[in-house]
Amino acid sequence: MVESLKLVVITGMSGAGKTVAMQSFEDMGYFCIDNMPPGLLPKFWELIKESGKVTKLALVIDLRSRSFFEELQQTLVEVENTKMIDTSIIFLDASDEELVSRYKETRRTHPLAMDGLVTDGIRKERALLEEIKADAMVIDTTNLTPRQLRQRILNDFKSEDTNMFRIEVVSFGFKYGLPIDADIVMDVRFLPNPHYVENLRPLTGMDQPVYDYVMGFEDTEKFYQQFKELIVSILPGYEKEGKTSLTIAIGCTGGQHRSVALSKRLAADIKALDLYPVNTTHRDCGKRKETVNRS
Repeated sequence: MVESLKLVVITGMSGAGKTVAMQSFEDMGYFCIDNMPPGLLPKFWELIKESGKVTKLALVIDLRSRSFFEELQQTLVEVENTKMIDTSIIFLDASDEELVSRYKETRRTHPLAMDGLVTDGIRKERALLEEIKADAMVIDTTNLTPRQLRQRILNDFKSEDTNMFRIEVVSFGFKYGLPIDADIVMDVRFLPNPHYVENLRPLTGMDQPVYDYVMGFEDTEKFYQQFKELIVSILPGYEKEGKTSLTIAIGCTGGQHRSVALSKRLAADIKALDLYPVNTTHRDCGKRKETVNRS
């Protein structure tokens, strides 16, 4: 059984930012559902309670599922006395002028004005959602950019144990191409290459002899300290800009030795700061062995 469940219902005017809101909750680790058919709610709710694996749930509701509100309310009443649910309802709104502008920009048709004016659809929608809005936390997105809306939601709902920003450190070989998702690329092919040391050639930067060889040069240490200082100094800026991840790619010729050793060290040093989650991927580390085995 679930000990406690954070349930967020996202609703509001069409075009006011529900998609951005849902993506923001996804980034915070919420299980998100966009317009579940009302008839599936009771069964889904039972599965949630029985599994105990979902502790944060966000449901996006719009006019396509307006009958959902009644069923949702009935379900909440059934479990009210169990104190299992912490419920929040977010109503996203915007001025009529801004909504019309957004519809014109995206060339979408308002769901309540398929054959008429957008303004007519907006008026009908406001009337239908008036009662729901009265019981919700209203966020006016008229003057908010998507990034500002996202930040507003993060500020209001981010828990202390939720770290939105993570670091991905990737080693790679230039001979296999650049990682297409890299934000920062560092070329370390100027460093001494263990490939030309016979007993180190079959090893990788994950092996201690190779790691010690790469790090044993004064030029390597000087470069690494400067590189690490640069990376650490810019991380808060990327986080402030609203990025959820930063991918740092370090490349050498084959992605076996130098890039692996430096990626390993950088990831460990960033992780030691205890500020951000850090993942490490050695993309091409095993490719040389695979080539040798095939030949």
